[in-house]
Amino acid sequence: MTKIIGITGSLRSHSYNTALLRAAAALVPDGATLEIATLKGIPLYDGDVEEAHGIPSAVTALKEQIAGADGVLLATPEYNNSIPGVFKNAIDWMSRPPADIQRIFGGRPVAVVGASPGGFGTILSQNAWLPVLRTLGMRPWFGGRLLVSRAGNVFDEAGEIVDEKMRAQLQQFVHKFVEFAKT
Repeated sequence: MTKIIGITGSLRSHSYNTALLRAAAALVPDGATLEIATLKGIPLYDGDVEEAHGIPSAVTALKEQIAGADGVLLATPEYNNSIPGVFKNAIDWMSRPPADIQRIFGGRPVAVVGASPGGFGTILSQNAWLPVLRTLGMRPWFGGRLLVSRAGNVFDEAGEIVDEKMRAQLQQFVHKFVEFAKT
């Protein structure tokens, strides 16, 4: 069984990116699962907190989810033309201590998708992830790109994907990424 961990970069309960991961989880091929992880409960990184109390349990739990996965699917919003602070903060926490980077991230397959109410999807945010993924030593999948523009027309009010063309694109993306993660 191929296990993919999906992480949404939004804390908002009605996030388009969380809805995108839920839709992806329903479209994984047979023999694969997509488990959705959360950033909720991860505090702002503070070296003093780390020194006094160690790594927070929410960070440790997310690190272990990633370590136990065959691949990681990041669903990133785009805030001010880049990575959301809450998402980058979680990565910064998970890279502590530095000796854990290889075990958690090293060589792990990763893909980035994103949904936005705007007309350009999350192209700038997705591009901003590349140096971060390179620094962590991850293995990005470049076999496809999924940018969900005007997400309000793609998802209904309940967060269900209603655009059949986008559903087909997402299914193809997820299937190809799962194949990549198996290698």
